[in-house]
Amino acid sequence: MATDAEHPRLILHNFLSLDLCRELEFIHKSCCTVGYRPNVFSTTLSHLIATNSAHLILPFISIRERLKEKAEEFFGCEYQLFVEFTGLISWSKGASIGWHSDDNRSYLKQRDFAAVCYLNNHGEDFNGGLFQFQDGKPTTVVPVAGDVIMYTADSRNIHSVHEIMDGERLTLTLWFSRDSSHDEDAKLISLLSQSLSNNFVDEPILHLPLPAPNNMYWFSPDQGSQCQSGFDIRLARAHVLGYTFYSFHDQLLDTSQNLSEWLMSPLRLAMEDELFYKEFVNSLHALQVLQFCCWKVSELRETEVGRAITNVVPLSQSLQEKSSGWKLTLGDHQLAETVFRSLSNYEDSKPAFGWADLHAAVFAWENYTCKLRKELLIRYPYWRTYQSIFFVPLVDLEKEA
Repeated sequence: MATDAEHPRLILHNFLSLDLCRELEFIHKSCCTVGYRPNVFSTTLSHLIATNSAHLILPFISIRERLKEKAEEFFGCEYQLFVEFTGLISWSKGASIGWHSDDNRSYLKQRDFAAVCYLNNHGEDFNGGLFQFQDGKPTTVVPVAGDVIMYTADSRNIHSVHEIMDGERLTLTLWFSRDSSHDEDAKLISLLSQSLSNNFVDEPILHLPLPAPNNMYWFSPDQGSQCQSGFDIRLARAHVLGYTFYSFHDQLLDTSQNLSEWLMSPLRLAMEDELFYKEFVNSLHALQVLQFCCWKVSELRETEVGRAITNVVPLSQSLQEKSSGWKLTLGDHQLAETVFRSLSNYEDSKPAFGWADLHAAVFAWENYTCKLRKELLIRYPYWRTYQSIFFVPLVDLEKEA
């Protein structure tokens, strides 16, 4: 749906498939850090590369190209645009933004156009969070998973976002620029060169994530002060799914230890009074598998491996007692539930999936990761040669090889 020339904006319905929306949700909820304003969380492509998850940029590639083509066509600037920023952004309870245009700060003057892709639904996943323009039609945009709103990033499209009342509003946001010096691709290719230089092999390898500095995961309700209340968002994401992190080595649960460093160490997952057999290399590894299971649980239940008997052991009383002190020290779980629990989970406190599902997810996540890793290693030389990140069908690349 297009609008008049005085307020140029475009709404694309069902632009993204629901499964692609879910995949991006998986990436965000397993990789995001605390964002640029209170109650906002973000995942950028550069952050994925920096945390050994470069393969997770692949689902974004075709989306970026398709949106850039739409913007060039609609706004009449064919072959003139560059992607200046690509990022997943979620808004939790209390987040909002007042009237503004996206270029109203001097360091953002290079931004010419914006695209906001909605990844979940108003009224189903969150309340509040309506997108509203100050002038022109449509006045209000109700977020629907798969829809996109595009507009000029200037005073013709001053807009606001209503406060989130409940749940978490998730979007994929892109900004476009006519200025080639702000092309995001050059920076991303440079980061990829550094990331892949020590791992460039012919065969795919399991690419395990490496967390960013721990302060990037600490959420406080008052980020502008020295307030120490809050929680680690990695633990909180696991908690709202019904799971808890436990150290593989019992002595590391001593509360005299630096618990943020403990989240960088090997650990296991527990649910209620049971401990899962799998050892994860760190909290980010465990969280990626958990969120992958949340995304793929319906498919996993159809596999034979998902029905296999899993190695789950009871938690010892001493371990449970130590973990209780750890939970209180590390963060506010009630606050975590307020910030991260989706509307659909408010009435059901039971975990969305069990041990058999998670057992299947361990293997499915490894296959998914290796597949993307292999694709990345094939495409990367072409990106480096042309200094541009673009989609090339693997069948074409294999023919050239």
